[in-house]
Amino acid sequence: MIRVDIASALIFDESSKKILMVLNKKGDSSQWSIPGGTVEAGETLEQAVKRETKEESGYDIEITGLYSVREALFSEKGHHALLFTFLANIVGGEMNISDPDGEVVEVKWLDLETANEFMTYLPDHLKIKTQENKTAVSYYYHGAV
Repeated sequence: MIRVDIASALIFDESSKKILMVLNKKGDSSQWSIPGGTVEAGETLEQAVKRETKEESGYDIEITGLYSVREALFSEKGHHALLFTFLANIVGGEMNISDPDGEVVEVKWLDLETANEFMTYLPDHLKIKTQENKTAVSYYYHGAV
């Protein structure tokens, strides 16, 4: 299996109690998720999540912590994926899709209940409740060692 790293951003708007979500379309199917995608060669996790969020939503973000690390095997593709979800805040930009892959077809702020319904792949303990109950763990890029 080929190892694939995926970085995504959990962006929670405290005032509206909504999460930024993107609608990904592949073929005849579509799925809502938080912005994110594959880490490219030579890219750090932080660089990847910032790039992917900008491409898929138009927003510039700052990372405030690491929310979760998950692992999945995608047998059909032959991928062993590590999925890193970062907590992030918007620091600039405006809602706009510039996804070079053309897979993101909509960006929207969704209420917590709807967002959690769309993210059926998450275990209950990772479902989003409020900003206060998310415990961030640290993430730091050490550079080349």
